[in-house]
Amino acid sequence: MPIVVDIDVMLARRKMSVGDLADRVGITPANLAVLKNGRAKAVRFATLAALCEVLECQPGDLLRWEAEDTAGG
Repeated sequence: MPIVVDIDVMLARRKMSVGDLADRVGITPANLAVLKNGRAKAVRFATLAALCEVLECQPGDLLRWEAEDTAGG
């Protein structure tokens, strides 16, 4: 998927656990894991805003675009 989620990077910078972040954002640890591991198909702006508020960052600190490898091997 061309959108990469860098929640792990921000968690490490903030020295915060996944469980603590999930509690503070108001989502389940399972849903946060889906987002964190890049398996989410969508994210609500309200959730993204809550993540940014808790982690004191910008959306671009959590999400980035990478071109898909289109080489046909």
